[in-house]
Amino acid sequence: MTSPAPAQALTQDELKAQVGRAALDYVVKGEIVGVGTGSTVNKFIDALATIKSEIRGAVSSSVASTERLQALGIPVFDSNEVEELAVYIDGADEIDGRGYMIKGGGAALTREKIVAGQSRRFVCIADSSKLVNTLGAFPLPVEVIPMATQRVIRQFARLGGQAQVRLKDGAPLVTDNGQHIIDVTGLRITDPLGFETEVNQWPGVITVGVFARQRASVCLLGTSSGVRTMRFG
Repeated sequence: MTSPAPAQALTQDELKAQVGRAALDYVVKGEIVGVGTGSTVNKFIDALATIKSEIRGAVSSSVASTERLQALGIPVFDSNEVEELAVYIDGADEIDGRGYMIKGGGAALTREKIVAGQSRRFVCIADSSKLVNTLGAFPLPVEVIPMATQRVIRQFARLGGQAQVRLKDGAPLVTDNGQHIIDVTGLRITDPLGFETEVNQWPGVITVGVFARQRASVCLLGTSSGVRTMRFG
């Protein structure tokens, strides 16, 4: 008697689609939903289009997400037009067991923090590879005013980090806000809240990609055996 073949592992793209669909359960009907940025969020936007008649629209954290939402017929509101959002749904580059995250791989960290900050609930959608014990293995994005770049790089060096300017087509990447991104390696962030508070005070820093004050309320983690739900605080 032959043994049944083992179940085929899901691809990362399939895991992203899985959590994107699962996030629909957290969308509040009749309200405006906060929408993040990135490849996992793109799967959520595609799923959101299937229930677009049940929501008023979205507030988006990036030009790229705005364009995708509008292309699918979902109205996009300026964040200044909305006092509060019931939920913000976004991905993460890393998330730990307390709901603290590193974000900004898609260079939208400042606008992501703004939308997260006006939302009652942050639902993080990610595949299982993003779950870590301690933040810092993923290069930490920091949005900076260009004239402060080298000074901020030197400040990270004093903390043991190696920082470099993120490039696109051979030139410094320019964010939707007209600023630059530096990516920092060599850090082990054991106190995300304290670290975020300190770095955000450095002159020239727009925001650091540690999301501790705007940590996740829930994480929907895509695994080969289904969606794992993690709740924080």
